Amino acid sequence: MIFAFLLSVRMGFWGQLPSNQELSTLHYNRASEVYSADSVLIGKYYLNDQQPIPFEDIPEQVKNALIAIEDERFYEHSGIDYRSLMRVAVKTIAMQDQSSGGGSTLTQQLAKNLYPRKERNNTNLVVDKVKEMIIAKRLENLFTKDEILVHYLNTVSFGGNTFGIESAALKFFNTPTRQLTVEETATLIGMLKATHSYNPRLFPKKSIARRNLVLASMVKNGFLDSIEKDSLLALPLNLDYREFDHDMGLAPYFREEVRKKMRNWCQLENERGANYNLYTSGLKIYTTLDSKMQALAEETMAEHMASLQKRLEQSYGKNAPWLKNKDLIHKMVKRTPAYQKLKKLGWDESRIMDSLKIKKSMNLGDWTGEKTVKASTIDSVQHYMKFLNTGSLSVDPNTGAVKTWIGGIDYRHFKYDHIAHSKRQVGSTFKPIVYTAALEKGLSPCTYFSAEEVAYENLKGWSPSNSGEKDEAYLNYSMEMALSHSVNTVAVKVLEKSGINSVIEQAKKMGIASELPRQPSLALGTGELYVTELSQAYTSYVNDGVAVAPFFIETITNQNDSILAHFTPKKTKNRAFSKETGEIMLEMMKSTIDQGTASRIRTTYNLKNEIAGKTGTTQNNKDAWFVAITPKLVHVSWVGLDNHEIGFKNTSLGQGANAALPLFAIWYQKLNARSKYNRITQARFPKTDSSVLELLDCEPIKRDGFFKRLFKNPNKKRVKKFRTKE
Repeated sequence: MIFAFLLSVRMGFWGQLPSNQELSTLHYNRASEVYSADSVLIGKYYLNDQQPIPFEDIPEQVKNALIAIEDERFYEHSGIDYRSLMRVAVKTIAMQDQSSGGGSTLTQQLAKNLYPRKERNNTNLVVDKVKEMIIAKRLENLFTKDEILVHYLNTVSFGGNTFGIESAALKFFNTPTRQLTVEETATLIGMLKATHSYNPRLFPKKSIARRNLVLASMVKNGFLDSIEKDSLLALPLNLDYREFDHDMGLAPYFREEVRKKMRNWCQLENERGANYNLYTSGLKIYTTLDSKMQALAEETMAEHMASLQKRLEQSYGKNAPWLKNKDLIHKMVKRTPAYQKLKKLGWDESRIMDSLKIKKSMNLGDWTGEKTVKASTIDSVQHYMKFLNTGSLSVDPNTGAVKTWIGGIDYRHFKYDHIAHSKRQVGSTFKPIVYTAALEKGLSPCTYFSAEEVAYENLKGWSPSNSGEKDEAYLNYSMEMALSHSVNTVAVKVLEKSGINSVIEQAKKMGIASELPRQPSLALGTGELYVTELSQAYTSYVNDGVAVAPFFIETITNQNDSILAHFTPKKTKNRAFSKETGEIMLEMMKSTIDQGTASRIRTTYNLKNEIAGKTGTTQNNKDAWFVAITPKLVHVSWVGLDNHEIGFKNTSLGQGANAALPLFAIWYQKLNARSKYNRITQARFPKTDSSVLELLDCEPIKRDGFFKRLFKNPNKKRVKKFRTKE
């Protein structure tokens, strides 16, 4: 009877068994890995978190610990340990000891790893056991003992969708397997008996007890000296836990953009005959990101945005739009998946809103952490619509290599990436492009423009204004002074002098591909651009007039480190402007930092580094911008609310110098404090040609003469037509 049952299993009556051919060509699903430029593993893409490693990367103590606790006679049996089976049978059947274990060898466990059990009833359990024995015998005929060990260690589960010793070592100790200590090894191997119960993060005391049992087994089997064991028993459990969660960890927005680029790359390569799967092919993606600079940037972002958020809420008080503006709240609720789902079911508006008012237990996050509260869907919408968001990017201006990338404040709650996908009005950060076009048209940097407010009759009386005093009507600014102090009235006049078409053409030369409004308001930054476009344009000022596009993937290799693709910077074909224009513009933007709208770089943050830049604030304080130019970095930061209908309460809070500039300034303070970044922070701009300095050598402001002031009414706008012909 027993023989007939065994034969029926072998013949496949209880399910097909894998052939020798199938077993000899074992294929692992391998997670693809993402590395920073400084060789830090920052992320993975996987179905199962599995990173198989070769035999030579597995230390002796890992193999010894495994054999000692799981299969003492591993090198003696041929796949089935009959002595162990007999022991289990006697204890389980005769002595009714349910804790006697299963008697499975490592080879049988490997069979179970490769072909997991599907059902748990007693009949199927017996069938599965027999199948695993048969598969184990076949594996022993096909592979050496060492090869079986490697296959086992690469496929065994450590819980939480983590498979294999390498993924477990990186997850619990943030180290590759080859660098595991003996006590770390014992901790991981100890988990295999029950991955949840002995999880060192969840149950540290039980994990330590199990670790110590593994160490004792190693001594018993001659793999460890008892004196060394005693010293290891006293050691604490020093975890460096790092879960490779797509929503958590370093640079989640960046990793998501890498994922999208890689998905497209795999698709293109597969159309050419390749067979790559981002989640199973074990690709290695080497990026340009600097992990330590990114960590400092994220730390800075959290510090600044938490403080700014508090001030925003205080500025609105009890009359905040997320509390009082019912129409806006209703509009936001209608965009939620919950509302859309009920709408598709045919519910009317009243019934939907009543349903979405029902409170239930949910997690709501803020800058103090996650809290479980009783709240409705509408409460949740109101909670999250108040949050300021951000996008900040730093690139090497010579190559376009992305060094830091922050697409938002928290990827768990705000998936929208403000670098890759958000186009916002850029405000005064567009003015340098206007001034660059003017210089290229032949205007001298010492050309003076009146700050007087003008109403343009052919533009329906449009009248851009400044935030200064009425006395400005009598003032005439040099181009340097007007740019550094971001004088709106002058920017429009410079645009008029240059011609709208010339400015748009200049922007294209500097890498801006988005369509720009052919309106005089372009001078004030009403064009909507991506952060990446703005950074590309500004790289030209420190790259000999050549704009270079941001890029973030350098090399793609296979699991054996053979190069599959290598990417190089994409630069504009020709210089966007002359060397002289570039030097003049850089000097003007240095003035913005030294004495203009970004002077708090020097005063508040006490940065002595070589820096040029430009602030920007859009109408109604909806968008705050700051662009910093250093010899080795261009940094762009934006701050605002996702909802365009909500802005900062006042300009003092929402201006670029207050809301966006600190994201650069505080971060750069942190870089200054670390000598490893001296190459960046202590770099100097090339010496400006003396002829350029002579061109800029003029009074910053000229005041109208007595008689001109006598006949000019500062309270009355001058009316004229905006000149549209170039």
